[in-house]
Amino acid sequence: MGTKNHPGFGREDLQLVAEEVGYQGFFRLLRLRLRHKLFAGGWSEEITRELFDRGHAAAVLPYDPVRDEVVLVEQFRVGAVHAAGSPWLLEVVAGIVEKGESEEEVVRREAQEEAGLTLNKLTRVMSYFSTPGGCSERITVFVGEVDASQAASHAGLDSESEDIRVHRLPREQAMQWLAEGKIDNATSIIALQWLELQRLKGEL
Repeated sequence: MGTKNHPGFGREDLQLVAEEVGYQGFFRLLRLRLRHKLFAGGWSEEITRELFDRGHAAAVLPYDPVRDEVVLVEQFRVGAVHAAGSPWLLEVVAGIVEKGESEEEVVRREAQEEAGLTLNKLTRVMSYFSTPGGCSERITVFVGEVDASQAASHAGLDSESEDIRVHRLPREQAMQWLAEGKIDNATSIIALQWLELQRLKGEL
């Protein structure tokens, strides 16, 4: 039972009874009716779940190995509008994967648009589901070598209402911000922690 790359249930253990679009805007919200096999045996009753279908994304942490610096971007994020802190978040560069694009193409494009940077060597870190309890998004994370001295101070596309401040800072400062909770989004945490692990292993 299950798929060859997963020890548990697989797609054959799920029955999608019905799917309808509850909302369609920049993103869309689906309403699904489904049944699935149970670990104790048998099948679940029919259940209804909402799924936020927002596509997939790719992200990159620009890193300058010569200067031991990273580049982060700061911008307003509506997802943090009700948070206790500021809704302007410090993040790595990221963008939505459009149809026909590879993840590598996305991060190279976004590095130019969001930070004014050209990526050289790209290292794939990992791919993960951001919020699998209710969202379909999978994010692929990279670290890309750059010349940090070429970073812009402000960037973003007017056509996408982007207003981005670019931060060029020592890697150690970024890790301090991470420890202080100033960087508090999963993709940036994963990228920075991966970079620090490589340094501790002597691979930087």
